[in-house]
Amino acid sequence: MFVETHNPNHKGNVAELAIATEAARLGLSVLKPMTEHEVYDLAFDLGSRILRVQCKWANHDGDVVNVRVCRSRTSRRVYIRSSYSADEIDALAAYCGSLDRCYLLPISMVAGRRVVHLRTSAPRNNQRAAINFARDYELGAVAQLEERRYGIPKVTGSSPVSSTPQLGSAPGLVFPDPVRFADLKRRIGMDEFYAKLAQYVRLAESGEQIEITRWGKPVATLVPPLPDSAPVL
Repeated sequence: MFVETHNPNHKGNVAELAIATEAARLGLSVLKPMTEHEVYDLAFDLGSRILRVQCKWANHDGDVVNVRVCRSRTSRRVYIRSSYSADEIDALAAYCGSLDRCYLLPISMVAGRRVVHLRTSAPRNNQRAAINFARDYELGAVAQLEERRYGIPKVTGSSPVSSTPQLGSAPGLVFPDPVRFADLKRRIGMDEFYAKLAQYVRLAESGEQIEITRWGKPVATLVPPLPDSAPVL
């Protein structure tokens, strides 16, 4: 039975153990750093590479799993928050205790952000663009996605090949395709911009520029955020 706790250290320990257990159950080799103060908590041995994984506790609120993907520390009585980068970790795993589910997010979803929202059901307005569904990022779904894409090995001779990960095997990890914006235009009128504001903001976040017009004349341009090192004009 799940028991809610407000102790962040206890939550972190539970999350890390749950993620390691689920990864091992799926056939992944789980490694733990022997030295302290590493940015990542665990590592998954995929055979051809080592995946550095930071572990987090996730909260469930209504139809959304909230995964806080930032880190915090206190320096000289100043509370500092920062995000993870691809130089530090390769993925972030989260455990939601109330749902008893483990999720694995690629660094591309985590870098530069403070929180990632995963929906457990479709929104009431039927929006599909810029939506991350929790089921697509469950650790088991990510580990099995490679089989669904490329096919499970067929039976050879009289010895059938089981699709269940065997002890010691190293299934590959394949994340869902990034959100596609093929139906969004790069030059739009004000009415369409207002109607699909969230989608166009995510499109700009992905690196695209969108020109906004009024009566056919450009009035503004939505652009990606500037790098942290870029001067603010």
